[in-house]
Amino acid sequence: MSDEKEYHFIAISGSLRKGSYNTMALKALQLHAPSNIKIEQVHFNDIPFYNADLHTEQLPEQVVPLVKKIKASDGVIIVSPEYNYSVPGALKNMIDVVSRHPDKPFSEKAVAIMGASQGQVGTARMQYHLRQVMVFLNAFVINKPEIMIANAQHKFDEAGNLTDEHTMKQLPQLLLSLAKLSDKMGS
Repeated sequence: MSDEKEYHFIAISGSLRKGSYNTMALKALQLHAPSNIKIEQVHFNDIPFYNADLHTEQLPEQVVPLVKKIKASDGVIIVSPEYNYSVPGALKNMIDVVSRHPDKPFSEKAVAIMGASQGQVGTARMQYHLRQVMVFLNAFVINKPEIMIANAQHKFDEAGNLTDEHTMKQLPQLLLSLAKLSDKMGS
């Protein structure tokens, strides 16, 4: 298996909360990744609010490392909760700021979306809204599998480990789909 292509994906948790089920899901994704796929979690909590009056000429310096990581990656994974039937404000702001960079890091990038929620629909509405945002950014989101972890409070143990067998089986499938799309995109 040493001749398998290596992939480097950037992963973003859409929740800034310390005990986030989505960050736990991201860690499970890292744990269940095939050996040729490396997942690097990146953080965005230092990205300021986008303001066209301030950021049209010069984006904040904190944006540049994130833009470089996205551009250099084979794909992006966004693991996010759903707030008020949509994308969390902090995540949306980060995407808005990063998308204004002249390098357009999301353009023609392979993207996977998943999420965990304590509710019954497991981030379905957020995922569909985020897909719409990705269309505008010219990113390409994998279609299957759709991973929407509903009732997340019952699917992780006290240490933050994923315990749901069905989701554990889907995680490598998601990564393999992202790798396949990444190859098609030439990322």
